[in-house]
Amino acid sequence: MPPDEATHSALLITPAELEPRLADPPLRLFDTTVLMTPRPGGYDVRSGRAEYEQAHIPGAAFMDLLTELSDTTHHLRFMLPPEEQFSAAAGRLGIGSGTEVVLYNSGPSWWSTRAYFMLRAFGFDAVQVLDGGLDRWRREGRPLESGVRCYPPAQFEVAQRRPIFVDRDAVLQAVRTGDRLLMHALAPAVFRGEIAPYARPGRIPGSVNLFAADLLCGEDRVFLSPPELRARFAAAGALGERPTIVYCGGGISATTNAFALLMLGRDDVQIYDASMSEWGPDPSLPMESDV
Repeated sequence: MPPDEATHSALLITPAELEPRLADPPLRLFDTTVLMTPRPGGYDVRSGRAEYEQAHIPGAAFMDLLTELSDTTHHLRFMLPPEEQFSAAAGRLGIGSGTEVVLYNSGPSWWSTRAYFMLRAFGFDAVQVLDGGLDRWRREGRPLESGVRCYPPAQFEVAQRRPIFVDRDAVLQAVRTGDRLLMHALAPAVFRGEIAPYARPGRIPGSVNLFAADLLCGEDRVFLSPPELRARFAAAGALGERPTIVYCGGGISATTNAFALLMLGRDDVQIYDASMSEWGPDPSLPMESDV
């Protein structure tokens, strides 16, 4: 198996591969769904917990990215929580030594990839993402259940801290020095500045654009194959020697780009956690636009 294919297979799991494992004792399966409804000036955001309770993959528990796995003291949503908060929350969810985590959500997989990188940032690597998520599982006619499931609490210990999530200072340094490639993961119209959902039109100077949704395909939005991913990133000029910082509106969909790069063997990718929600409204930070 080529290296790309092997990495792709290690990070993703298909419904056909997951279903026979549902009763495996080490498995910790989580629905990570968050629901976002566009409105003028932003989004209405709510947890997918109610939908989870109505129907989820048998045995799955719910992982709430809005509360227990976000820094609720920060003025921005979805920020990486402090180590103590994350460790305590992961332990309550039943994640610990010897467990194997599989993540899924309804809609595009970027909530699962967000949770994937948070676990990875705190040193936990026994984790996969369900390719196509709940939508694919449903379409294939696989079983569902209602109600609430929980795993026994565990001791989550941080094996190592990885600098996967970066702040505005790291991004500003990249703008000034060019030592990292900056990748904008939002729609091309946002990148060009034709739409300005984050206070000011445009992008962080020097960025390239690769829309996260274009890395997924079909009605189930599964990841493109490794050759297709490689072609997309190469066309965007994103497979050179420089490490990459990816960003979006709030550090969510950009994790899809980071995950795809990881599948291509690039572990030198970082995520600007606050992304344009922080950068756009701050007039002291440089912007670039085509309009």
